[in-house]
Amino acid sequence: MSRVRRSAVSTPAPVQRGRGRDRHGRGIRSSATGPYLPPLQTRIDNFDMTVASTVDYLRSVWPEQLGDVRFVVAAGPSSVLPAIGVERWAVNAAERRVVFYRLPIQRLTRLHRNDDLHRRMVIESCVFRAIAELLGKDPWDLAPDRFRHF
Repeated sequence: MSRVRRSAVSTPAPVQRGRGRDRHGRGIRSSATGPYLPPLQTRIDNFDMTVASTVDYLRSVWPEQLGDVRFVVAAGPSSVLPAIGVERWAVNAAERRVVFYRLPIQRLTRLHRNDDLHRRMVIESCVFRAIAELLGKDPWDLAPDRFRHF
């Protein structure tokens, strides 16, 4: 079987594909939100911002106890505990670290109203309960002045 050799002169240059995605002459793609709309906020962003703002508030109330604590957000726990189920957070007092598991908090909590306010309240309550567990206090004792108007 003989091999056919191609000449270097007749080989066309490679075509550049994907530059601007100009298919069928319709122009390049625009952003999903358009030029005049704000960028989309995802559930992950909202969760991270809620945890961060709640932790910042509690650090301002308890600066000595929470100054060296690390707060981490993870997608979910690596295993399910037989007697407890899926953990919402994990507290490691020896390492001074609290891990919040985003997916169990967001998806396994039953809300009586599924809106932004109630989702934020669930996240804040999980942060309060995890920090109360770390400090050995009741969650209502962490910020007594915050709930005075109720």
